[in-house]
Order: sequence, then C-alpha cells, then structure tokens
Amino acid sequence: MNPALLPLGAAVFCFGVFLVSFLLERRRLRNGFYLFFALAFLGLTLIALLASISPGAAAIVAFGLLALIPLTIVVLAVFLIGNGVTMLRREGRRPANLLSLAAGAGIVALIAFDFVVGQLGWAPLEAVRDSIDGIVAYLSFLFVCFLLYSLVYGRIRGRRALDFVVVLGSGLLGGKNVPPLLAGRLERGRQVLAAEDRKGRSPLLVTSGGQGPGEELPESHAMADYLVGRGVPRERIVLEDRSRTTRENLAFSAALMRERNPHYRCVVVTNNFHVLRAALVARKVKVNGQVIGAPTAWYFWPSATLREFAAILVDHRVLNGIICAVIVAASVLKAV
Repeated sequence: MNPALLPLGAAVFCFGVFLVSFLLERRRLRNGFYLFFALAFLGLTLIALLASISPGAAAIVAFGLLALIPLTIVVLAVFLIGNGVTMLRREGRRPANLLSLAAGAGIVALIAFDFVVGQLGWAPLEAVRDSIDGIVAYLSFLFVCFLLYSLVYGRIRGRRALDFVVVLGSGLLGGKNVPPLLAGRLERGRQVLAAEDRKGRSPLLVTSGGQGPGEELPESHAMADYLVGRGVPRERIVLEDRSRTTRENLAFSAALMRERNPHYRCVVVTNNFHVLRAALVARKVKVNGQVIGAPTAWYFWPSATLREFAAILVDHRVLNGIICAVIVAASVLKAV
C-alpha cells in the first residue's frame, strides 16, 4: 500500500469535518483545530509522496522542518522582545503593552532554564522542567490553532444583505476624542455602509460603547459625532451607550437590533486582532451576523493578539486547567 494513502485519508477526513463545521457555524474555535490537523496531515502526505520518489530528498525536507523548530523559537523570541520595546516607546508602559516583551523574555528564560536543568540532571528539577515544557507545548499548539483560524476567519466576507452595521467601541482619547484604533473601526464601518448603499440597501449603523472611567461622554456618542462629521446622516446611526465589555457591546446591540427587526442580519466591525474572539462572543449572545476587522498598526498586532489569546484561555479555564494538571501529573509520575 502506498504510504501516502493513510495521511491523505486523514487529511481529507479532517478537512471534511472542518468544512461541515465551518458551514454549520463559522464562529467556533474548534474549526481551527480541524483545519490545523487537515494541514498537518496534508504535509505528511506530501513528504510521503516525496519519499516514494526520492527517500533522500524526503529525509532532507523532514530534517529541515525539524531544524526550523528551534530556529523559529529563537527568531520569535527576538521578534517579540523587539516588538515589546516598540510598544513601550509608542504606547506607554501600560500592563497590556508588556505582553509581547514578557512573552519574548519568557521564551529566553525557558531556553536557559532547560539548559541548566539538563546540565544538573536532578530528577525533581527535571519533573518541574517537563511540566513547564509540556504546558508551554500545549499552549503553543492552542495558539497556533487560534492564530491559523483567526487569519482564515478574518478574510471571510459575507454576501447577504445587511440590516445593521455594528461598530464596537474601544475607549476614548483624553476622555472625549476618537483615537486612531477606534477611528479605524469607524472608517471600516463607514466603508461597509457605503458598499451596502451602492447595492440599493439602507442599513443602519450601530455605535456601541458606554461611558468608561475618565470619559466625558459615552463612547457611542463620540463615535456617532465622528461619523456625522464624515458624512453619515445622524438618522442612520443607532446609539448603544450602556456597554462596558465586548460581551455587553454585542448583547446590548443585539437587543436594539431585534427591537427594530426581529429577523435582522448584521455585520460587526472591530479590529483585525479582535475578530475571532468577538465572533465567539457574538455566537454566545446570539448575534445574527459575522465579524470583520479593521486594519491595525503592525507593531500593535502581536501584543493585542496575545491578549486576545489569553482572554480565550480564561474563557475556557476549567478545561485548560484540567489538561495542564494532567500534564503536570504525568511529568511527576515519570520522575518517580
């Protein structure tokens, strides 16, 4: 039997499961796992096919892929540290801006720790090392799946007619002004509104955001003023001015849309790094629509993506806690 048939069958099966799950509901994180395994098995299929033609070439390719793993880890650590420094210079020393720097420094510390433990050869410390490495490997796998599906989901565009365009708030600058990050969302929402108008439709635009600490007015009001100043008629803007979180943004906006049209369809606009998590929340609060992203400055994206991933881990903390506990237990038993 051709050795490529088994991984090919697995790849086809995983892709089929992904396709069915995706068509039933795009806004599920599990789609990323199905897609990851489909691509992984496809890669194994290609290597097996190459091995049937030239075993030497397949061995070189396999070795090169394995060699890329440590190289990628080192490059990633350097990139994250550099990005963290850039974030501190441009965005200030808020805790959220330290994520990429902390992640890069953590990778370097883990490499050094593994090296030291390997030199000492002390069983209890090896158990600690194996536990940490296992948890990091598990989280890395989750992050790759999350990132992969974030990139896929963020590039999907709906074709159905829209009744509403919802723009999520993100805080005001100086308590009353729309910052660049939020302006990007509003411009994206305005583009969607204009595109719908060109098709002969007339959706309403919902600005969603309450009044946070230190803000002189609700975010939704400042967002509406921004849009009116750029030509959007005031009567086409619906204000949702009670929310404080993404979940409330979506839940309260959904209630406003259902009041006006029980069978509404919408699109939700946020920044590209926030698209997948917003979509997951939108499914939970039963928002009838997909989520699209607005561009984000390149240097902001790594820290913001790590923050989104951390939020998803917290949302599934029970399951992740159990898996991490199993990893630790297995490492301890191995050392006994």
